[in-house]
Amino acid sequence: MLDALPSDLRDALQWRYAVKKMDPTKPVAEDKITAIKDAIQFAPTSSGTQPFKVLDVRNAELRAKLRGAAFDQSAITDSTTVLVFAAWDNYSDARLDDVVDHHANERPGTREALETYFGNLKGMYLPRDAQTNFEHAARQAYIALGFGMLTAAQLQVDTTPMEGFDPSAVDDILNLREQGLKSAVILAIGTRDAENDWLAPMKKVRKQEDVLFERID
Repeated sequence: MLDALPSDLRDALQWRYAVKKMDPTKPVAEDKITAIKDAIQFAPTSSGTQPFKVLDVRNAELRAKLRGAAFDQSAITDSTTVLVFAAWDNYSDARLDDVVDHHANERPGTREALETYFGNLKGMYLPRDAQTNFEHAARQAYIALGFGMLTAAQLQVDTTPMEGFDPSAVDDILNLREQGLKSAVILAIGTRDAENDWLAPMKKVRKQEDVLFERID
């Protein structure tokens, strides 16, 4: 099935894997990190809300603490940077009004339509409990995560996506609660240490097409 892909995209998907061991002596060029962040910025989200913030953590002391909160995963400290995707802890009138204001300023003449549309969203979102809304916001962050990872693969930049961490501890380390945010997922960006990474020589394994997909006509 990969033969249907453009060759550069196919090669990128075959090349990438979730790196387990990174080489801290081989930092990723800053322009490539910027490109990955650009892809994250322009990823689609539900109603264009972008209900999350991405923290680009370079500080060594903070990253050491994050490693402790991530069950000692070495990629946290051996990567060039760690992106922490922190989703809104809830939707609110103020947050959705800010989205309306931003879109209306960028697209003059659309405020009335935006206020009607987001008024309907408020009617759906605001009565829901905070956990349901956080989970919805976190799913938007995951869309952006995917765009960032694919861009990294096309640039031959290694990444490690991580859910294996204590969210409460990460929230404390990065003072996320004070910002109305909760950590959702982490992406380490760095360079593989292929000689010392047990996963590097392994064959990529995925479900067969006929197992993964079902066509319904």
